[in-house]
Amino acid sequence: MPETNRPLVISAPAPRTLELIFSRKALDELNRRYRLIEADPENIASLGDATLAEVRYVIGQPPLDEATLARMPRLRAILNVESNLLDNMPYEVLFRRGIHVVTTGQVFAEPVAELGLAMALNLARGIVDADLAFREGRELWGGEGNRSARLLSGSEIGIIGFGDLGKALNRVLSGFRARIRVYDPWLPGSILTEAGVEPASIETVLSSSDFVFVVAAVTSENEGFLGAEAFSKMRHGAAFILLSRAGVVDFDALIAAVEAGRIVAASDVFPEEPLPLDHPVRRLPGFLRSAHRAGALDPAFKKMGKMVLEDMELMDRNLPPMRCKRAERETVARMRSRPVSVN
Repeated sequence: MPETNRPLVISAPAPRTLELIFSRKALDELNRRYRLIEADPENIASLGDATLAEVRYVIGQPPLDEATLARMPRLRAILNVESNLLDNMPYEVLFRRGIHVVTTGQVFAEPVAELGLAMALNLARGIVDADLAFREGRELWGGEGNRSARLLSGSEIGIIGFGDLGKALNRVLSGFRARIRVYDPWLPGSILTEAGVEPASIETVLSSSDFVFVVAAVTSENEGFLGAEAFSKMRHGAAFILLSRAGVVDFDALIAAVEAGRIVAASDVFPEEPLPLDHPVRRLPGFLRSAHRAGALDPAFKKMGKMVLEDMELMDRNLPPMRCKRAERETVARMRSRPVSVN
């Protein structure tokens, strides 16, 4: 395609890179079909009027104000490959102009769900602790090593949140013959029932579950809503597995509940990342830790690039994006996620 006929794309995917999210073949295709301008996300407004006037797509989630958007009359979509929806652009203006805001976060659902399953199995069977004991020559054999063990099969499971991650988690749990209850105030009960789970209140999910998985996004309505009162409602010895965002949990209250022996817990996310070396959760028995690595797999990142290319090709033909997930007018302003700091 001639240089002048190729649509112009601003590339500002930080903290990711194009090389991370596109395979070599996909990156070649991107460059063949589009003219790319790599830009500092903080300085999009400094690009000249002639350049901004030609932009069709933005790959990334750079801060954009209304004045800058007004200089981009041909903009069709912002393709967010960071996947959190930050409050750094006037979404109402974008919606009013018919500019799509789409995210690729669903690529992480399956790998995060698999790690969540591994965490639940570990909390049920003490796999990591048994391995450490074996290495140190203090292992307990047979039934002696299973005094606190239990089965995931046939258990009662609660899921808080039922977006892409909740649905993926439900799929990986499907073979365990568990009774699964779900709390998600943004979904009608029929959607949950059709997925084969039971709609339930937050109180029921907490009090009736052997394992509670938290996969809810952080919003203006639920920051820190899982605190001391919530943990006091859980069954004694139940497992609490945090996979989405630390902002939904009062982390000090979670630590206190584990310290008191009321529950055991696992988390892939933390209030500070990286976590300070002297943070008490690092030495807390009964707490399984993972360094925000549940979804950070190369196949997931490369799937992002494929989805972006597919949706750009659709929009080039004046069709709506179908592979990425579109931000919704009614909910985007409620999101309170923080940007990722590490891959």
